[in-house]
Amino acid sequence: MKHVRITSRLVALVVVVLVGAGACAFDPQSGGSGGGGAAPVGAAEQATGASDTPGPDQHGRPTPAAPTAKPSRKPTPKPTRTAAPTTTPSTGTPKVAGCPQGQHQRAVETYLARLGGFGTVSVDGRQSAADCAAIKKFQKRYGIRPVEGRAGPTTLDVAQRLATTDTTRCKAGTGTTFCVDLTRQTVWALRGGKVIMAPTVTRTGMSGYRTPAGTYTVNYRNPKEWSDPYEVWLPYWQHFTQGMGFHETTTYLHEKSIGSHGCVNLLHADAVRMWELGKVGTRVVLIGRRPGT
Repeated sequence: MKHVRITSRLVALVVVVLVGAGACAFDPQSGGSGGGGAAPVGAAEQATGASDTPGPDQHGRPTPAAPTAKPSRKPTPKPTRTAAPTTTPSTGTPKVAGCPQGQHQRAVETYLARLGGFGTVSVDGRQSAADCAAIKKFQKRYGIRPVEGRAGPTTLDVAQRLATTDTTRCKAGTGTTFCVDLTRQTVWALRGGKVIMAPTVTRTGMSGYRTPAGTYTVNYRNPKEWSDPYEVWLPYWQHFTQGMGFHETTTYLHEKSIGSHGCVNLLHADAVRMWELGKVGTRVVLIGRRPGT
C-alpha cells in the first residue's frame, strides 16, 4: 500500500513538471512592406509554324503551291499624344528632374550666385537640374528642411541674410575674433582681419532675453556644459558674458518664433568649427540687434 502511494505521488509530480515547464518562443512579425517582385507575365504568343514554300507529298510529288493570300490592309495607327509635363501648382512651371520650383526662384538664384560654392546657378527664374542641385546643397549645408531644391521662404531668408552680411563691420583684433551680426542673425570668424570662417546662420536671444551688442571675451569653455536653469546640455559651450555663450542647438534653428535665452545658437558643424578656432581669451564682437527684441 505504501509502495502504491509513493508511485502515485511520483506520477503526479511528473505530470506537474511536464505541464508546468515550457519555453516562450518569440514569434517575429514581418518588418517588410510586403509585395515582392513584379507578378509573372503571361506566356508569349506562339508562332504558327506555317511556311510559304510547298513541300513534297507522301509519294514524293511536289504539292501545288497554296494560293498567295492578298495582303490585308492594316489600319493606320493614330498618333499618340505626349503627356504634358507635371507642373507646380504655385507657379505653373514644369518640374525638372523631380525638383519643384518655389515662388522665390530668381531671388534665390541671385543670392546663391553671389555667395558661390554651391555649383552652377543660372539667374533666370527658371528651375533647372543644375539649379536644383545647387539649392539642395545650400539647404543641406544650412540645415533647412526639407532638402528638396525648392526656393521657398526659408531658403530665401537664409540666402539673403548670408549674402548681405558685411564682414568688414566687425572690428577685429590681431588674433581670432568671433563676430555676430544680431540684425541678420549671422556669425563668422576673423583672424588678423581675414575671414577664416565664412558667415553662417545663428539664432540669438528671443524677446525678453535679448542678446546684447558689445565687445566681450571667451572666458570659459566646456565641450558639454549642463544648463542648471533650463536642464539641457549645451554642446561646445564657449561663454562670453552673463551666462551667455556659443553652443550647438538641438532644436530647429530656423524656427523664428522661438529663440535662445541670450546664447548664440549654432548648427552642429558650425559649433564644432568655432570650438576648434576658439580658446579662452578669444575676442567676441556683437553688432546690431535682433528684430523684435
